[in-house]
Formats: sequence, C-alpha cells, structure tokens
Amino acid sequence: MTRSRARDLNVCGVTAAIAVIDGKWKTILLWLLETAPRRPGELIRRLPGLTEKVLTQTLREMEADGLVHREVYDGRPLKTVYSLTDFGRELSEALAPLSDWGHRRLEKLALEQAARKEQTGEERAGPQPVS
Repeated sequence: MTRSRARDLNVCGVTAAIAVIDGKWKTILLWLLETAPRRPGELIRRLPGLTEKVLTQTLREMEADGLVHREVYDGRPLKTVYSLTDFGRELSEALAPLSDWGHRRLEKLALEQAARKEQTGEERAGPQPVS
C-alpha cells in the first residue's frame, strides 16, 4: 500500500486504518511506544534489523499520521523522545482484538502443521508388525 492511501479520503475505513500501520515496523513500534515513551537508540536496540534511517522515516510517517509525538529536549547532547498520542493509543487499543485473532490463527496453524508432520511420519513408517 502506498503512503498516498494514508491521506486518501475515498477509501473504506479498514483501508484507511491499514494505510497508517502498513509497513514492517509500525505495529511493533506502536506496541513498544504503548508501554512507555522511548528514545530512538532504545528502539533500535530492541529491534534488531531496524536501521536508524528506516526508524527515522517510519517515526516521521507515524508523526505525520498523528500517531506519535516527538519531543526534543534542549541540552548537550539533544535528547529526543517519542510517545504515542491519544490518537495512536486509540489505534493501538483498536488493534488489540486483531492481535488476539492473529494469535489464535498462529495457534491453529501450529496445530495443523503438527498434525501434518505426525501424519506424514506415520505414512513413512508404514504399517507396524503386530507381535
């Protein structure tokens, strides 16, 4: 989904919501910022694979969408802290049931996968002789 969809007024509500959380890091950043305000360095340490460039870009998009607040404190060195806005907190709360559904889906997939492995294991072994 493109960034332009985040500002498009001619989409359904679900598309409008997904447009602001689309991307690899946004939902995990929402979750981390829901628990406490965080500095960029802390976010990078907690999310291996997230580069500073991508973090900055993602947080700027989330700020533009009204989900996060960026606070810069004077001093040497400058201190920047990100936190969720009320709008971001509202989105996070709205995503909680979707997260619950996702966890149930993952459990279902794991059970199905285990059943398939068990079934294929029995097929390979073939019939067992009766003693």
